[in-house]
Amino acid sequence: MALSKRSDIEQRELAFLAGYAALACKSRGRVFPEHEHPLRTVFQRDRDRIVHSAAFRRMEYKTQVFLPHEADHFRTRLTHTIEVAQISRTMARSLRLNEDLTEAIALVHDVGHTPFGHIGEDILNDLLKDSGGFNHNWQSLRVVDILEQRYPEHPGLNLTYEVREGIAKHETRVVIKHPDFNPDEKPTLEASIVDTADEIAYNGHDIDDGLNSGILDFKELMTLSIWSNDLDGAKLKAALKHLADDQKRYALVRYLVNLMTTDVLNETEKQLVRLNIDSLDRLRQVPEKICRYSPELEPRVDELKKFLNDKLYQHVRLTGMHTRTKMIIETLFHRFKKELSLLPPRYAEMLLTEQTDIVIADYIAGMTDRYAERLYEKYK
Repeated sequence: MALSKRSDIEQRELAFLAGYAALACKSRGRVFPEHEHPLRTVFQRDRDRIVHSAAFRRMEYKTQVFLPHEADHFRTRLTHTIEVAQISRTMARSLRLNEDLTEAIALVHDVGHTPFGHIGEDILNDLLKDSGGFNHNWQSLRVVDILEQRYPEHPGLNLTYEVREGIAKHETRVVIKHPDFNPDEKPTLEASIVDTADEIAYNGHDIDDGLNSGILDFKELMTLSIWSNDLDGAKLKAALKHLADDQKRYALVRYLVNLMTTDVLNETEKQLVRLNIDSLDRLRQVPEKICRYSPELEPRVDELKKFLNDKLYQHVRLTGMHTRTKMIIETLFHRFKKELSLLPPRYAEMLLTEQTDIVIADYIAGMTDRYAERLYEKYK
């Protein structure tokens, strides 16, 4: 039996994937050209480089919503990333998109996150206000382009244009401006579905963790319209009456992820047909958002997100982290700035070409929660 070679995989992509999918054989390439691998496509190699990176492993000990040490079963930044990758691949397969590219973007989208979740990001952003601020998407690009040093031939992981573009154009409140990417050009649909899968994943698992923590009230949660107005919702409510608490949480998450994913897939297909998108070039030029919820579901998802913000993310148990997180990050930042000799050799070397504040932020952002805690206790 002959091995399946890279060229065979590329031929299968050409034969099966939709016209608007990103093909490995037509990638815009890498900043530093490399020889092709005989067995793996460029996107498969990107995925593997991401998984083997130190930044990817460190996400295991970085906060998603709840501090990892509060309970072993709460999501971490890594388990969130794995859930995003799983949902993204399902969506990519249904739309006949490139699963390998989708998975690579999903796995890399959060490697630039700070310790202590979004609170840590906000604090570093304040500290860097005179140096352009801090954003985890921009930091993810710095991680894969500069900070990961695994190869003697080039800095960073030298990922393909399409994966790096998926990082730069991940939809957040901050628009990333980077000279490598045209701001007027839409990213691949593979990148867009990762954005949506990210939201689907955290909506689902934050309900699970919120209920499990005792912060969210089950009866109050069930008043939201997302559980109503369709046959499956009625079946869910009937089934919940006979389930134990753990099984109720799991049933809610299954229902929610399936509802949102199926809705987005159906609506995205409608938009592709309506806009006559039959090629990647055409998709890149369409200004409208293609991957989205249906008009019927979108307000129900918005209501859910507001509920989670008001009842979970703004709860005193979580906002109470802010004071200590601010103390830890600010103490480390100012101590390193005062004593640059405390920086590891890799970062000390970067001081020759980079702004001091940026290098210190690079070091702190790469820390796990527990490592930042240990250094704080050492240097406070």
